[in-house]
Amino acid sequence: MKAISSSITRALPVQSKIATCDNSGAKIIKIFTVVGLKTSKGRLPAAGVGDLVQASVVKGRPDMRKQVVFAVIVRQKKEYRRASGDRIKFEDNAAVVCKDEKGNPKGTLFKGAIAKEACDRWPGISKLARIIV
Repeated sequence: MKAISSSITRALPVQSKIATCDNSGAKIIKIFTVVGLKTSKGRLPAAGVGDLVQASVVKGRPDMRKQVVFAVIVRQKKEYRRASGDRIKFEDNAAVVCKDEKGNPKGTLFKGAIAKEACDRWPGISKLARIIV
């Protein structure tokens, strides 16, 4: 996992349900923790593009449901600023389900665009990404 140069707004708080954009078998996951994030007292932890989260599978194949999985956020609706000054936002929130903490994706096919920040930080995701924005 590498550092990101842009300042990404954390738009997905804990307990939010987001769709997955891969063929791992999970359709909707519910975030319950953001890995490696420290917040101030009373503040809900939140995730942004490129963050590794732990989530439970809410909807999907019967063998995947109720499982705890690692996932990487690859798209978010809330706009964020890149180091070049551009502002980027996507039309939906999406994540990629991972096999382990190292960010190796469980699926073999991604639907839709993947943010450049997620690809820079997670090389396993960038290998399978077709469209990088």
